[in-house]
Formats: sequence, structure tokens, C-alpha cells
Amino acid sequence: MEEKKNRRKFIGTLIGGAVAVPGLLRAQTVRDLDDNPVSKDSTTSKTEQVRRQEASTKREERRERKGDESERRELLKPPALKEGSTIGVVAPASGVSSGEISSAVASLRRLGFAVKTGKHLTKGFGYLAAKDETRAQEFMDFVRDPEVDCVMAVRGGYGVMRILPLLDFDEIRANPKVIIGYSDITALVNAVYQKAGLIAFHGPVATSGFDSYSTDSFQRTLMQAAPAGEFAESDEYSGSSFIEAKASTIVPGKATGRLVGGNLSLVSDVMGTPYQIDMEGKILFLEEIAEEPYRVDRMITQLALSGELAKCAGVALGRFRKCEAPRRGGEFAVSLSLEQVIRGTLEPLGIPTVYGLSIGHISKKLTVPVGGLATIDADKKTITIEEAAVV
Repeated sequence: MEEKKNRRKFIGTLIGGAVAVPGLLRAQTVRDLDDNPVSKDSTTSKTEQVRRQEASTKREERRERKGDESERRELLKPPALKEGSTIGVVAPASGVSSGEISSAVASLRRLGFAVKTGKHLTKGFGYLAAKDETRAQEFMDFVRDPEVDCVMAVRGGYGVMRILPLLDFDEIRANPKVIIGYSDITALVNAVYQKAGLIAFHGPVATSGFDSYSTDSFQRTLMQAAPAGEFAESDEYSGSSFIEAKASTIVPGKATGRLVGGNLSLVSDVMGTPYQIDMEGKILFLEEIAEEPYRVDRMITQLALSGELAKCAGVALGRFRKCEAPRRGGEFAVSLSLEQVIRGTLEPLGIPTVYGLSIGHISKKLTVPVGGLATIDADKKTITIEEAAVV
């Protein structure tokens, strides 16, 4: 008994010392890989090998334990839209005015679509279009409706996260159709991809309006069963500040992966929930509006501290409108600039990153397939959709 106690005491002392001296256990593990003493350089090399192997093992375990539905099921693509297809307009978040509804319907009809509108599109419950159960029910009704080919949000605003637990993702998968929106709708389209295994779309809402650039991307992505191809920035921006300047290379290089992301606030908000976005091996695209640099900093830093950001294959930043520090008394407030925040938080990752693609709260916007395969070229400042997003 005394011998066992002494042995436990010795082991406890050894482990305690290893905890007190960071890296001791890891170094000992590396040393045990070889009967002979190892040099410092060799130890570093083998330590890196062990670290990578551990990371790889953890990734596999994580996939087996809780891999998202998009990886555990065959990825589905919705049927392509065509002239005469019916777009169902719903309000899964905030509502709009009756005048905005009329303008939205007219805009979609000019594109050659039939339009079916939900019953709860106006501001009927505070900042929400209706109560959660009502909004979720109407969304699911449009998903089930065989006459509806596309479910499009009337706007973003706020409220989509509240209805996610009320949606039937198995039924969404059983009735594949184009589901599209942006801003607050970020949480919905990413959940559809991950939980239903169906490609969804970050793109125009019904009240967006469709200029030639937006229409071209919408049609190339949703109305042909072929890769949409390469998109460069629009020619909308020509100002001198970072937010208005031409697209910029943050970290050079090319990366290929499936697209996830959208509005930075929403990507950050779903962290730690069942709807957290799986970023491993993905191309993460982000955009934002009306958030000061310190808030952008906080949200990107949260993604970095979570460990998810470092798992991305690449980062495609859209436009961050009205995200510079405000002027006070004719001078900018004491602040880091948006460029300092973006470079300071993303450059250290060392993964291909480009800023300024036509994604976000802008008139000329891309339709981005969430779950679609894409390549970003940070040097050319382009994004290429590599495969058809519809069938």
C-alpha cells in the first residue's frame, strides 16, 4: 500500500510539474518517439507533426460526433428557376410597408416571374412581421407549396434566429427549392445548408431592386444548371477611403472550398448555438453595415477566439458599408480604421483573404450559393463559382 501511495505521489508530482511548465508533456511525448535524445530542431519538427496529427484526429472525431447535416447527407441542389417560375415572398424576420410590397412585386414581375405574397409581410408585431410561430408557419407553408419555386425574404431586419427551432429541416430537404435572402436572413440560409443539406442563397431580398449587375448574377446562379463562373467587383466604388476603394488583397493566394457566411453580426451571433456555422475547410464570406470599427473588431475577434476562423480555407469579404469611425466635431473619433481592424485581425491567419467583393448591403450584389463550391483569388480579387448551384 505504501509503495502504491508513493507511486501515485510521484506521478502527481510529475504531472503537476508538466502543467506548471508549459509544453513539458508535449516535449516528453516527442522525446518518447525516439529512444535517442533529440535535437531542439528535431523536437520542434516532431512536435509539429504530433500537433497536426492531434488536430486531424480531433477533426475526424468532431465530424463523427456532430458533423453537420450537409456533410452527413448527400448535398442537394434546388431546381433551377425559369421565366414564369413563381417566387413566394415571405417575412421570416421584420416586415415592410404596403408600398414596398407593391414595388417588390412589380420588380420581380419585370424579371419574368410570377409572384405569390405571404399574409404577414407588414410590420405587425413590434420590430417583427408577426409572432414567431406565425412567421415560421408561413415560411414552411411556402416550402410545402408545390406552386412555389423560390422562397424569397421580403427583407432582413431582425428575427430569423428566433424561428430556427420552429422550422422542419427534414421537410425543407424533402421539398428542395431556392431559398434566398441576406442580412438577417444569413442565419436562415446557413441553417438550411447545414441542417437540411440543401444549397441556399445569400442574395437579393424582394425589396432589393435589380440593376443589371445584380440581375446578371441572379440569373447566372439560379436560372442555369451550370457554373456561374467568375465575378469581379462591380464598378460602383471609386472613393478614396478603404470602405469605398477598389477591392484589396489582404492575404495573397487562392483557396477553394464550399461557401458559408453572410452578415458578420449574424455569423457571430449564432456561435455557440446549434446553428453555429461550420467553417472547417470552407470559404467564409462576410459583409456588414453600420458597425463602427471596434464592433467589427469584436465580432471578428470572437470568431478567431472560437477557433473556427483559423479552420477556413479562405475569407472573402464583401462591402462593409458605413463601418468607419463617425465624425465628431468635423473630426473622426479616436479609433482604429476599418482597414487596420481587418488587416490586424485577418492577416495573422495567413489564409487567402480578399476585401471588396460585391456582397452585402449594396445595390450591385452577387447571389452567393451557400454550400456551393467556389474559388477565391485574392491577387485577382475575384470569386469563381465552380459548380452549378441548381439542377
